[in-house]
Amino acid sequence: MSVQSPLPSAIEIRHGQLPLVVARLRGPDVDAALAELERRYGDAPGFFEDEPLLLDMADWSGTQRDPTPLEQQALLDGLRRVGLRPLAYRGGPPGWQAALRERGLIEGEAPGPIGVRRPSPDPGLPQAVVPPAPAAALVVDRPLRSGQQVYARGRDLVVLAMVNPGAEVIADGHIHVYAPLRGKAIAGARGLAEARVFALALEPELVSIAGVYRTAEIPWPDAVRGKAAQVRLASGPDGDKLLFEPLS
Repeated sequence: MSVQSPLPSAIEIRHGQLPLVVARLRGPDVDAALAELERRYGDAPGFFEDEPLLLDMADWSGTQRDPTPLEQQALLDGLRRVGLRPLAYRGGPPGWQAALRERGLIEGEAPGPIGVRRPSPDPGLPQAVVPPAPAAALVVDRPLRSGQQVYARGRDLVVLAMVNPGAEVIADGHIHVYAPLRGKAIAGARGLAEARVFALALEPELVSIAGVYRTAEIPWPDAVRGKAAQVRLASGPDGDKLLFEPLS
């Protein structure tokens, strides 16, 4: 009797980890959300380059008013205009959930409040190589107020004045702040794990490198809080984590 060898698998389906941008609506005011999108990203259409989005409406769930069809479409169009691709939703009134499902969105879950861990590379797959940021840096010599955002696409960012609470500094490379850093700092925005954040007085609301982030909800270490310090990304057996180190 002959024994047949099993046929090689033509397809493999398994659960994966898909990083999503999360847009959280703070309340049932679509006009205010659209105005803020325009203020933050109106001068940089396509900022997010077709990145997948989860629309978090948890703060809307306690209200009694469903958005109108025009409001629904306007919000989705506004998100797409800045380069986001709505794929999933979370929370919200049942009427809007049904409307979003009709538009092809699925129910999802938002990531945790402290950080996002990037999936470990699959050794069986070729890994993309992220090129280093060019040497030329974007230099900002004015204080950044709450609500202001600066993005150094494809390069480092150097800020010579204070980054106030509510302001955001973003760079595909390193971020250097030669003043107090009290807002949000996002380095390696396109996945450069070698990016770092440097500040003369580190006390940010949030700091992120290559998608791994931490907020001020957990107090910063005493050795770096309000002092000259750097933040870098380190990989270990438990995954990626941010290291906070004083600058001597």
